[in-house]
Amino acid sequence: MAVSNTRHPVNLALIGFMGTGKSSVGRLVAEQLHFDYLDTDELIQARTGQTIAELFEQEGEAAFRRLEQQVVKELAARKRTVISTGGGLPTIAANLASLRTHALLICLWASPEKIWERVRNQTHRPLLHGPNPRLKIRELLAAREPHYRQADVLINTDLRSAREVAQQVVHQFKLAQAGNNEGNHPTTGARMGI
Repeated sequence: MAVSNTRHPVNLALIGFMGTGKSSVGRLVAEQLHFDYLDTDELIQARTGQTIAELFEQEGEAAFRRLEQQVVKELAARKRTVISTGGGLPTIAANLASLRTHALLICLWASPEKIWERVRNQTHRPLLHGPNPRLKIRELLAAREPHYRQADVLINTDLRSAREVAQQVVHQFKLAQAGNNEGNHPTTGARMGI
């Protein structure tokens, strides 16, 4: 996928499954680019006064996804922002379409085994509160993969530190910016080790 001459990404959106490094990488990238940093889950929690787990339990996933869509629409007004999204956000086509109007979409990817290793001791992940969280990771990752692959760039985080991934993200964003400024539009659909 190439960033077309009609797209001028002023923001950077990180999509991907839980545990792929979106939050930690996003903060590092924002620092390096001197951008603001926003996490859609944190924004929803601040607005509702509830954790994501509480929202899922009390309101249901559908209600949470509606809040997520509202936040995504509002992000179009932002400039110079690194946006870290919730893992399920890209499963709604309107969310990806909205983000694509103003942001370079970068998917951080990891294997189910690496994701489990990273999230197994975290209690704030509502989708992992079932009897077999490893199986749930595999199922959700398989279901969401087609949505994640719609990103402009896919970066595998399995064997990279957050700092290394952040450097790759910054590099891809600068390539997209340079292409738009010079009329040369780099292919940013780089598949980085998936």
